[in-house]
Amino acid sequence: MTESDKKKYRRIGALKDTGEFLDYLKTLGLELPVDENILSAAENSPMARPWKIGGKTLGNRWTIHPMEGWDGNSDGSPSELVLNRWRKFGLSGAAMIFGGEALAVTEDGRANPRQLFFNPENAEDSCRLLAETVRNAHGEFRKRNLGLADGDFLVGLQLTHSGRFSQNAHGGYAPRIAFHHPGLDARVGISPTDDSCVMTDDEIQRLIEKYILTAKTAHRAGFDFVDVKHCHGYFAHELLHAVTRPGKFGGNLENRMRFAREICAGIRAECPGMMIGVRLSLFDTLPGEKKPATAPGAAPRFSEILTLEDYEIVRVFAEEMKIEVLNLTAGSPYYSVYLQRPSFTPAREAVLGADGVMRIPEAVTPPEDPLIGCCRQIYATREIKRRFPELPIIGTAYTYFQEFLPQVAQGVVRSGWVDSVGIGRMVLPYGEIIADTLAGLAVDRRRICRTFSDCTTGPRNGMVSGCYPLDEDYRKMEEAGQLKILKTPK
Repeated sequence: MTESDKKKYRRIGALKDTGEFLDYLKTLGLELPVDENILSAAENSPMARPWKIGGKTLGNRWTIHPMEGWDGNSDGSPSELVLNRWRKFGLSGAAMIFGGEALAVTEDGRANPRQLFFNPENAEDSCRLLAETVRNAHGEFRKRNLGLADGDFLVGLQLTHSGRFSQNAHGGYAPRIAFHHPGLDARVGISPTDDSCVMTDDEIQRLIEKYILTAKTAHRAGFDFVDVKHCHGYFAHELLHAVTRPGKFGGNLENRMRFAREICAGIRAECPGMMIGVRLSLFDTLPGEKKPATAPGAAPRFSEILTLEDYEIVRVFAEEMKIEVLNLTAGSPYYSVYLQRPSFTPAREAVLGADGVMRIPEAVTPPEDPLIGCCRQIYATREIKRRFPELPIIGTAYTYFQEFLPQVAQGVVRSGWVDSVGIGRMVLPYGEIIADTLAGLAVDRRRICRTFSDCTTGPRNGMVSGCYPLDEDYRKMEEAGQLKILKTPK
């Protein structure tokens, strides 16, 4: 998309009403079921309909997505900043916390030096603190909003290993990969002839045990389920597509899903009553590509058009592993950010200028209107839901709809395209958008996430994660001033 093309695309905040929003979608060749008005729970909003997961009945159709925090303690435990974020999750009114935080099952599986990780010395206490914090906050929400939180409240913890995007304690890449990939190896400085970073089958077997151990700890600490993360280019996602890998974890699909099978089987055996969710990337793109496209050669296989193998992966998760809930996403924050998280302004890292001063470069023009990226994910999710109607499914890519998010959410749930709408970035400045809409209150436009991406640009430049433009607590931090200086043109 050229600069002249960009001028044709309108910012969401400039669209005055639902009719204008729908008209603009049509100019992009997009169609969505969008309600004209935001409905409250008392007005029978589709978002207030109960739905079932396992043996639980949830009171609304809102979910909080897992997010990768950059603000934990050095020993892997949650800091006060992390706990404050979890309080916001609970106060939002969402009936499900799907993972809440990406917790690495090993210290060397962190995607940043301040990510939470399983530390045997404090893991159970840390998990219990997270679970109790969000449950207590949800209890406060119930007291303040009688009748809006009827039904079960489910809390999960996302389990991950960052694979090729793992970092050491100093923030340098320390990748562990499933197989060599020419387009992705270069992104983290891996030589195509260096096999020392390729996990062996024995190492993968030990990693499976770490996932199961972490799940057991989370179960004892009060979590209802764990999310066995299979998305965004991290290790489990990469392993799903390791067609060039030899041995029992590569090649055919049965081998590539062995990792997930053994983790799920172990959790079922060791944690009776604990549910299992999976956050899964449905499609991806090659680094540097403008949009999803089929690519030859080694996996990951990159295509926005779902294939028989995509459906087979979901079928195995649903029918053989019998996971209780599926959370669908796409792309990667490292090499396909517009695909994964539609926005006009992606996260950026500072670079050293000719004058010797570090500055964050101007945002790159997006390859497409972000609404196209939103709808790509929503349409793919609709197709999975059509094929697997009994599987509870959560959708992604809704924050960019901004003030129209509630009407889009109502429409897709009413139409049966998805069971629950998940939000991530929006929760940082305005998690109460859920509580407000369920209560029939007006949306506070001043607090809506406009997808400036400072919540990720900050951490990419050594700062803690949070909404610097809109969250009053973060606006007062020293880091907010540092970020502003880095973003100031020289």
